[in-house]
Amino acid sequence: MRAPWRCDVDDAELRPRGAVVRMAPYSPPTGGRAGKLRLDFNENTVGCSPAVVNALVQAITRERLTIYPEYEATRAALAQFFGLPQTQFLLTNGTDEAIQVLVNTFVDDDQEVIILTPSYAMYRFYSDVAGAKVRTLPYRAGTLEFPLEELLAAITPQTRAILISNPNNPTGAAIELPAIEQILQRAPHAAVLLDEAYYEFCGVTALPLIGRYQNLFVGRTFSKAYGLAGLRIGCLFSQAENVKFLHKAQSPYSVNILAAIAARAGIGDQSYVQQFVQQANAARDLLYAGFEQRGIRYYPSRGNFVLFYMGSACIAVRDGLRDRGVLVRDRSYEIEGCVRVTAGTPEQVQRFFAALDEVRR
Repeated sequence: MRAPWRCDVDDAELRPRGAVVRMAPYSPPTGGRAGKLRLDFNENTVGCSPAVVNALVQAITRERLTIYPEYEATRAALAQFFGLPQTQFLLTNGTDEAIQVLVNTFVDDDQEVIILTPSYAMYRFYSDVAGAKVRTLPYRAGTLEFPLEELLAAITPQTRAILISNPNNPTGAAIELPAIEQILQRAPHAAVLLDEAYYEFCGVTALPLIGRYQNLFVGRTFSKAYGLAGLRIGCLFSQAENVKFLHKAQSPYSVNILAAIAARAGIGDQSYVQQFVQQANAARDLLYAGFEQRGIRYYPSRGNFVLFYMGSACIAVRDGLRDRGVLVRDRSYEIEGCVRVTAGTPEQVQRFFAALDEVRR
């Protein structure tokens, strides 16, 4: 008689889920970036507000770090800042967790998720992990404009989620509120995420629509304009009933206490954030001008970055700039011949073009 704890040989091997086996790994080039001009990840390139650092220094004690996070003060401050009740948002470990929680809450195995390409890799990543059936829709060839009509035609009763970056990374394309409403009306049965990671540089937000559309979800992050990418904190907004379900699918302590304190201090120094945004938008205009002077094709952007065309030289340009202490992001693996550069400050744009001119000689 076989022992009850034993299993057949065919069942003895530990195997991952099929959805994970089929996934392509995602490994962003994050090593060795310190001390270089970081124009590769669309981060804040000058640093967070001094008020954030002061708040963290005052808050960190040996005892404080032994206690599980408490979010009451941060949630109250964010509710006042965004003009929405605490019941209509949850704190998340960056936008990544917001995407993960949304997919885990509303999408079952083999259910349909629509994502646009190229876009933020985590939309596909978390959809694949969940075992969803992913349908991809390309940005328009040549112009990389948002494919509104194509998306509306692609939505079916089987669509369970639509994940949209607005403005989109890496193309820079954005859509206005009337287009967003068309999507929401076309897919009342689907969770529609508007990821507004670059809102501060664009100014278009779907937050005013929260009360009108039960299927709307809006993501915000403190990683970009606020300069808190290293602390990982964001918010996911929706109607209160949806947020109740999102909370059920989220770990109770996924946001650490330092991130919560930093976000609260960051929103309290809007003059600093606005000053950085003005610099970044001015730098974006200088990038346009510099590319035009050099005869380099680029795509107009609503974010703090610009996608430009280097053709077959894109890898050599990326590596040559890195050798000169300037980091940019190669995107030729999904947009042929293209490289993305972050718009930091006007002075940083000058350094970028000085290095680029050396590389192109």
